[in-house]
Amino acid sequence: MSLEFSSPPIAVYHEHPDWFRPLFAELERRGLSFTRLDAASHEYDPSEAQPDFSLVVNRASPSAYLRKNAQSIFYTLHWLRHLERLGVPVVNGAHAYSLELSKATQLDLLAGLGLPFPKSRVINNAEQALAAADGLRYPVLVKANIGGSGAGIVRYEDEESLRDALSRGEISLGIDGTALVQEAAPLRGGHITRVETLGGNFLYAINVYPAQGSFDLCPADACQTVSGVDLVRGACAVDAPKNGLRVERGVPPQEIIEQVEAIARAARLDVGGIEYLVDDRDGKHYFYDINALSNFVADAPNVIGFDPWVSFVDYLELRAGVVAEAAL
Repeated sequence: MSLEFSSPPIAVYHEHPDWFRPLFAELERRGLSFTRLDAASHEYDPSEAQPDFSLVVNRASPSAYLRKNAQSIFYTLHWLRHLERLGVPVVNGAHAYSLELSKATQLDLLAGLGLPFPKSRVINNAEQALAAADGLRYPVLVKANIGGSGAGIVRYEDEESLRDALSRGEISLGIDGTALVQEAAPLRGGHITRVETLGGNFLYAINVYPAQGSFDLCPADACQTVSGVDLVRGACAVDAPKNGLRVERGVPPQEIIEQVEAIARAARLDVGGIEYLVDDRDGKHYFYDINALSNFVADAPNVIGFDPWVSFVDYLELRAGVVAEAAL
């Protein structure tokens, strides 16, 4: 006797060629019906009644412009709103995805929850960068509002270096003409912590040690554990072994876990990673990024002790209302 699944297929909407191979493998292992939708080349009919999907899993990334797929970024938001109007279940729908597209809005959400984040200013003109940095402690970061994988972040050690970059016309505000000017805190222990959530609840945490001068903290691109053991590269982008990231399992205090879960629920994240740092100057933690795209840490069983893709597909089955029927 075997099991057959009678529900309509799960649609996985994505654009990155490598990040979600473990997801597809787990769906295939269970014999679940699914289809892949290319976020970089897609269309929909606003007058349609309802797509024949049991669930749409949104895995679109704001970093798509780095892969010459910028057309997918805002289009995705339009399509998600269309799906939600039709009542199609969506994992990480329009609200969560819109947060992915705005670091500024993420800070507003944190402020509304009364949670700490680095001192920041939001600008829409590069000429404002120097004035926005007034009153902030250097070094400061200029962060494009829409980034992804560390893109669009530049560190300035002092006022002179920021002034020089401004005079040379080197300050870019990114694809939506908006940026943050933000204090760059020295990292206690040399790492940030990324807490992954699923269904609004804590899933796991990792400490990520960035390569010198790098802002790419993508967990699926990590190379080694802190002890220097190479991670399995099966889930990563082809250039991942070159990026120097090191990771280890993290154990956040319960207070921070509860704050992370509050953020995930306020952001309506079905699955997502929330990052914080501990400022070595005052020993306090500060949240600085809310990620609606959870490409889980590479070689998770060796880093955190279990496979989060299994938990994720459990969640997808529940959301899709998958019905298993016995077959001879």
